[in-house]
Amino acid sequence: MSALFVSDLHIDESRPHVLAGLKRLIDAEVDTVDDLYILGDLVEVWVGDDDDGPAANEVRETLAAATQRCAVHVMHGNRDFLFGERFAADTGATLMDDPATIAVDGERVLVAHGDAYCTGDTEYQRVRAMLRSPDWQAGVLATSLPDRRALAAAMRARSVAANENKADNIMDVAPAAVAAALAEADAALLVHGHTHRPGIHDLGNGRRRIVLGDWQRCGWKLTLRQGDAALTCFPLLNSAG
Repeated sequence: MSALFVSDLHIDESRPHVLAGLKRLIDAEVDTVDDLYILGDLVEVWVGDDDDGPAANEVRETLAAATQRCAVHVMHGNRDFLFGERFAADTGATLMDDPATIAVDGERVLVAHGDAYCTGDTEYQRVRAMLRSPDWQAGVLATSLPDRRALAAAMRARSVAANENKADNIMDVAPAAVAAALAEADAALLVHGHTHRPGIHDLGNGRRRIVLGDWQRCGWKLTLRQGDAALTCFPLLNSAG
């Protein structure tokens, strides 16, 4: 068994090279692994499964092509928390719980988007609880598509402004939260995204935390195969080539 992990692509219409990079990765990699895991924030914003924008349609087509070649699992992030069952049906992907425990080559692996472990950012955790609330989501999805797009733009602007005034350390995961999550899952390896701080961290006692990077200056992928973990940054071609 082998698995490929990505997160935090933040695909939108202003960054077509990111979607192009995902397509190249799928073409090159998915035939060599059993599972592709997307651990949140695949897109910059998802306003509902009825989104008919060009980027949304391309994302559906790209994942639908990938699911013909390997199993694809998609986790909600803090941007694409409105992925629903229609999205899963359209793409053939499986929606995952956050967090979830999977098995790769017999090893228990805890996978998560990662934002739930940023417990020092209490303001963000309040917002996260609202965004993940079924009642709040149902209310938003009951509004028109243009209204949802306007709400998403306003929320994104508020998020950017709020983060500018936060200390870096409170936007990272809390070690105690990570330790508790690994213990509860009875796992020695945690793989997550969200923080945009890629790296492999030795937590001691055989435990590791692997952080996927965001697709900004390069794309990031993690391959788990036969007990080896390869975290790799690969080039993305921008619009200028």
